[in-house]
Amino acid sequence: MTSSSVARSWHGVTALAAAVGLVAQLVLVVAGESVLVEGERPGLAERLAHFIGYFTVLSNLLVLLTSLAAARRPDVDGRLWRVLRLDAVVGITVTGLVHWFFLRPLLQLTGWSYATDKVLHVVVPVLTVIGWLLVGPRPRITLRVVLLGLIYPIGWLVVTLVVGATTGWYPYPFLDVDVRGGAAVAVVCVALALLIFAFSALAWLFDRRARPVPTGVRR
Repeated sequence: MTSSSVARSWHGVTALAAAVGLVAQLVLVVAGESVLVEGERPGLAERLAHFIGYFTVLSNLLVLLTSLAAARRPDVDGRLWRVLRLDAVVGITVTGLVHWFFLRPLLQLTGWSYATDKVLHVVVPVLTVIGWLLVGPRPRITLRVVLLGLIYPIGWLVVTLVVGATTGWYPYPFLDVDVRGGAAVAVVCVALALLIFAFSALAWLFDRRARPVPTGVRR
């Protein structure tokens, strides 16, 4: 198999995993399953609004969209695509790490909830990162892409805090100002922003020094 064939296959499998995880999670939300929610279960409209507010869901969606494009054309490029792809790779990496070290101990999941959780937080991050390292496409990252890529995660943090202050709902316990306090949440936000910037910078350095991939692309 050529490197472009491997790239198409890998990106296709990654996109499929993200799609399965997102659809399964949406079905669970509609069915009324609760994750990291205490107290009375909100109505369907509110649950759906919360669904799209999770960084996990948005990062998996970015992985799905950018992986589909790469599966169709392994050497895909474009100014917007570069930013979205970096956001997808870095966002899903942070998703996996934060979930594994901070959220996983809080969850008591079984059945389909457990399986879906593992797809979104383990399977998709692993497939995405390994795929990006092995089949790219690259080079694609510049300093401008890194800086533009910060708009999404920082914007998500700002919107999340504004919505939380307005409605009292926060997608993750470590962002709950009412419980943790403003100073503690501010520290968490700065730490997350620095972590995302660090991963983006590392991705930029790797992208510059690693060999270009894929090769032998057939359109």
